[in-house]
Amino acid sequence: MSGNVSEWCADKWHTNYSDAPTDGSIWDQIIPTTNFVNRGGSWRSEAGSCRSAWRGWNDWDFTGRTVGFRLVYTQ
Repeated sequence: MSGNVSEWCADKWHTNYSDAPTDGSIWDQIIPTTNFVNRGGSWRSEAGSCRSAWRGWNDWDFTGRTVGFRLVYTQ
């Protein structure tokens, strides 16, 4: 999936991982930002950004062809 579009995540942007949850839950700590994390690169990114560990951000109302989201369905 890396390199198709950046994945828009539910986590708000933090500059580091200090105090991040370790159980896989979203980092929903209330902080004064409207920026959300993007993971992985898109078809328009440089090669070094097309990996799942890459992390960036966009404002909550950003729209574009390079960012998407993944639906998860559980029964």
